Amino acid sequence: MAIGACILDADGLRLTPQEKSFFRAADPFGFILFARNIESRDQVRALCAELREAVGRDCLITIDQEGGRVQRLRSPLARDWLPPLEHVARAGAQAARAMYLRYRLIAQELHALGIDSNCAPVGDLASDATHPFLKNRCYGDRVDRVIALARAVAEAHLDGGVLPVLKHIPGHGRATADSHKDLPRVAASLAALQAEDFAVFTALNDLPVGMTAHLVYAALDPLPATISPEVMAMIRRDIGFDGLMMTDDISMKALPGTPAQSAAAARQAGCDLVLYCNASLEDRQAVAEASGAMDAAGLARAEAALMRRQNPKPLDTEATEAELTALMGGKVYV
Repeated sequence: MAIGACILDADGLRLTPQEKSFFRAADPFGFILFARNIESRDQVRALCAELREAVGRDCLITIDQEGGRVQRLRSPLARDWLPPLEHVARAGAQAARAMYLRYRLIAQELHALGIDSNCAPVGDLASDATHPFLKNRCYGDRVDRVIALARAVAEAHLDGGVLPVLKHIPGHGRATADSHKDLPRVAASLAALQAEDFAVFTALNDLPVGMTAHLVYAALDPLPATISPEVMAMIRRDIGFDGLMMTDDISMKALPGTPAQSAAAARQAGCDLVLYCNASLEDRQAVAEASGAMDAAGLARAEAALMRRQNPKPLDTEATEAELTALMGGKVYV
């Protein structure tokens, strides 16, 4: 059976009979979890097992666990962290090592629950104009520093047996609007974008999975990047990213039309997978149908990405926590 070119979510703590039937028929590539799906360790493990059983394979299960404001797992199931930008500021010259340790602990938490992917690192460049919905999720405002920190975050995930999802390609930092509510438009020149925003993702183009940005780059195309064939071609050609490419959540208000229309447009533009969240079963069914099946190129990229899942490297949790606390001059988590 063909694998569906989508990543979907579940309504609650366990799958309903209707969801099981739908997921079995649609066979989505993977799933994403939210806070509403999380109650206890045993429950999360059971839900992950149900999701994989529904599609009959060891599918990818991802989550948004950046720390700080964007953190689906909370205490006591996971450490509550400072937002990334505040963590980096506290770490100073030791930021790369501190970020590695932070996300190595996060990866350990995720893997223990059956979650084998995380929507991080964030490669977006912060600036004075960056919208608050994103700014404290960024790692800094310098290209070289963001590259180094994002690389450390990605390596921490991979060492912990968790696939990182690099976002938001090709760069969301110039957005002055919240793409959950509006369509951001970026007027910067192509030269400026190439030298700054795009340069981060070019340096990280070997990572296994990426997520698109829902915003317009006027220098490239009047269409939002997620549904722009021109931008998607630029990501593959110029940035050189050949990893598995998923959309940001297409339920966000930045995209025009219905979710099914956005799904079809994203696939036609060149996205391998459509991420769709927080919707009714009927709407999820429509998006799964509009997304269609993964094509040969997408399946090859998916196989290459999944091959980078590995058993976690050994980790001395107490020593890792102690080193991180020493680097930061005190704990940055609860």
